[in-house]
Amino acid sequence: MNADTVPNDTAKTIALIGAPIGAGAGIRGCAMGPAALRTVDIQATLEELGHTVFDQGDIAISTLQSDNSPRTRNLIQVASLAQGLSAATFRALESNLFPVILGGDHSLAMGSVNGVARHCAKLSRELFVLWLDAHADFNTPATSPSGNMHGMSLAMLSGEPGLEAVMGDEPRVQVKPENIHLFGIRSVDREERKLLSARGIHIADMRHINEFGVVSPLKQILETVRAANGLLHVSLDIDFLDPAVAAAVGTTVPGGATYREAHLIMEMLHESGLVCSLDIVELNPILDERGKSARVLVDLAASLFGRKIIDHKPENDRA
Repeated sequence: MNADTVPNDTAKTIALIGAPIGAGAGIRGCAMGPAALRTVDIQATLEELGHTVFDQGDIAISTLQSDNSPRTRNLIQVASLAQGLSAATFRALESNLFPVILGGDHSLAMGSVNGVARHCAKLSRELFVLWLDAHADFNTPATSPSGNMHGMSLAMLSGEPGLEAVMGDEPRVQVKPENIHLFGIRSVDREERKLLSARGIHIADMRHINEFGVVSPLKQILETVRAANGLLHVSLDIDFLDPAVAAAVGTTVPGGATYREAHLIMEMLHESGLVCSLDIVELNPILDERGKSARVLVDLAASLFGRKIIDHKPENDRA
């Protein structure tokens, strides 16, 4: 068997769901992210690994512009996308599909993670969230300096006040703060930092990663998920990566993960067998260079779905 092809018993049926939203960000362009990921052949790349992939198209977004509060900018558009995406993600999981959300700014996770949380609640299994990001995204309308809602996703998902309107009539399932793991963050607002500490959010920032590498903290997270018989949602923000690796993002922060570190994380996630859903967010094609950043993201997705150079045996199986 080719090392680039997953075994038949681990092949998945994947649903690509486009979330073309940029209303949650401060710089335009993220709405074109799903098209860019499709242009660099994310579907064909995953199919070449042996998976079955269905592209379910894009979630529709309200065109109403009446609500532009400085505390929650473009709430109507963000809420419209979140509600539709929550329903679509929930339906995909209920149909035994693996949802891959093509973003779009990170406000989309309000919908995708809520849909996964609904599914996990129905199964009576714990949901854990791995947030690969330069930012904590734990601001609320009361603490956010900008009002940009892509910085409020985890706060909304954890039940912080001021964001109840996002899900509308869509069933809302709160994510336990202790089940959220921030990984690679290196930019946190002052009031946001206080909230993270008060809520007990787990954090492996870049200081921690520089000291211990990515393997040790990620292993601890995976062991926690496995011990709880949980499922893991991965939310990958392009700014998790160092700008030298992928520059097509409006909120660049120096000192991010290297190309190799990011692939190692994805390979470990694949080998764990715990991941049930994936967001790919904040790709801004306007800022890309000949599709380089989009291709990096597709390559990382391929690693999460089993692409590797050679088959490595576990250490205890080696002669």
